[in-house]
Amino acid sequence: MRQNSQALSKPKQGRKVKVLIWSAAILLVLLLTLGIVYQLMVYPPSADAKAAMKSDKQVTVSIGQAGYRFEPAAGAEAMVQPNVIFYPGGLVDPKSYAPLARKLAAAGHRVYIASMPLNLAFAGQNKADAFIAGHPEDRYVIGGHSLGGVFASRYAAEHLDQIDGVFFLAAYADKTGSLAEAKFPVLQLTASNDGVMSPEDWDKGKSFMPSQTEYVTIEGGNHGQFGSYGAQKGDQQASIAPQEQLDLVSGALLGWMKGIQAGKQ
Repeated sequence: MRQNSQALSKPKQGRKVKVLIWSAAILLVLLLTLGIVYQLMVYPPSADAKAAMKSDKQVTVSIGQAGYRFEPAAGAEAMVQPNVIFYPGGLVDPKSYAPLARKLAAAGHRVYIASMPLNLAFAGQNKADAFIAGHPEDRYVIGGHSLGGVFASRYAAEHLDQIDGVFFLAAYADKTGSLAEAKFPVLQLTASNDGVMSPEDWDKGKSFMPSQTEYVTIEGGNHGQFGSYGAQKGDQQASIAPQEQLDLVSGALLGWMKGIQAGKQ
């Protein structure tokens, strides 16, 4: 009888092992499929953005654990305040903002682009901590594009004493990231042909902005051209070239930061 029971238990154990193997295989296939689907959802950087990631005689580009850093190649003597912390839009590769970061760095600012977990800013709201810790004596402005702007605002709302200004690119503040009582300057840039950002949510967001907020509209620009990653689903066609929108956005940011640097705002 013992031999029979042992003989019967072996097939049962074998079936359990097979079930476990098949379950693990199915789980692995599902994870791989999800990984592929996720990669297809992320907006990759354009060729221009990839080129902007390379160091040259004007700008030095480096990579850290928290993201990417762009600095004037001439060194500390060429740097001007404030430093810039940038949070990317949702599902957008952070390298897609390299052309904008390069423009600001060429003008003397140290610029950080945060690398978010799963390319979603809500998963890395406090990434700015790592950048500020590197140069705690410096001044900082923080901002972002789309979803990144929302969470940059939330970070600023919790660190009012460490931030000297907040900027929004096709983004807005929400109740959690309210800046209504903030004393520092705020810049909000939108585009007339933006088909992604909700006008209703943007209008509601005004109640969470301080009275000194400066509003600028990029005529002919769209949502995707605040970065450099091509067409975005749901967006409208821009009537200006990507380079023109880049020049207008970087020009507005640099002018706004000059006021901060001079202490006029």
